Amino acid sequence: MFDTFVGKNLIAIVNAGSATLKFSLLDTVETPLRALVERLGESDGEEPRAVIKDALGNTVFDGPIPSRNHGEALAWLFDWIAQECPKLRPVAVGHRVVHGGDSLQKPILVTPEVIGQIESLISLAPLHQPHNLSPIQFIARKFPKLPQVACFDTAFHANQSKIERMFALPRSWSEKGIKRYGFHGLSYEYIALHLPEIDEQAATGRTIVCHLGNGASLCGLHAGRSVATTMAFTALEGLPMGTRSGSIDPGVLLHLLDQEKMTVGELSNLLYKQSGLLGISGISSDMRDLLSDPSAEAAEAVEYFCYRIARAIGSLAAALGGLDALVFTGGIGEHAASVRARICELSQWLGIAIDSVANAENRIVLHTADSPIKVLVIPTNEERMIAKHVGQVLGMT
Repeated sequence: MFDTFVGKNLIAIVNAGSATLKFSLLDTVETPLRALVERLGESDGEEPRAVIKDALGNTVFDGPIPSRNHGEALAWLFDWIAQECPKLRPVAVGHRVVHGGDSLQKPILVTPEVIGQIESLISLAPLHQPHNLSPIQFIARKFPKLPQVACFDTAFHANQSKIERMFALPRSWSEKGIKRYGFHGLSYEYIALHLPEIDEQAATGRTIVCHLGNGASLCGLHAGRSVATTMAFTALEGLPMGTRSGSIDPGVLLHLLDQEKMTVGELSNLLYKQSGLLGISGISSDMRDLLSDPSAEAAEAVEYFCYRIARAIGSLAAALGGLDALVFTGGIGEHAASVRARICELSQWLGIAIDSVANAENRIVLHTADSPIKVLVIPTNEERMIAKHVGQVLGMT
């Protein structure tokens, strides 16, 4: 099952979410092993569950595992690999870390000092940073000689203009780190890196990338560099998402705290876990479920999602001073043809025109021959982007 990968320089990629752990082993071309652990830290009594697949996509494990948190889940995965495929040994580990703040603006070799810096940023991303940190600390204890590289989702946006990153608050708060950081940077970096292979005009011009999945955001690129993005201080800002509200009048939050007497924890749960597509539809956070549901509530949730994206495209086009290309990526962006069609229909005023057949077939090129705006579908690959960074930091490439 795994013998063909023995002796290759494998890089382990760890991507820890709030309740999930994604793990993969990569070589320069293939992915011999991929694992997903879900339901970590959930309080409903159900055990976390792991699914492990080989290079051909065959499931080699599917079942509950005795792990309460991300560190324990990673420990279980390393034990499973040691028992089932002991010759598959990674030479390095790359981690997706949500927040790098102002000091960690490029991939970096993990040291005790770097761990301390990542830990100091927990207050800026309390729902993500601790989970990103836990696997790093576990590997540092268990395999101290195994090099680790931290790659930051905020880093790609670090060179945006000062004006773009500001909030209209007293300057003292900006000095304390209250500013727009932006996220999904590893995905946008991957798209920017591969755009020249697909369309030179999109690569060198003004392009808006729509990263649409359970988490969703847009980024305006000029010559492959981030100019503006919809997420800001947290990954809650911007577009409506699977369960996240996206942008909301801060007065609503003050009202809920003051008049409805919600606690901070209750408000956080509302905004992060009960809102978005799930909140509007009352049905599901999964776009696939909503597109197959005949109810008016499902249709309204989909329409709201598309409408807010179209509004954000207009805003980013203004920030870029025009638009040359629109790129769709992420699970929804790559596979939901009707969502793409509606967003492009709402954005026709920009000159966008797509071929309905190409869109229905999920082709790479969607725009018509006479469309002044290129429209592309490009699958993202954050794992490969992290692996590339690991190779560069460790001198493996």
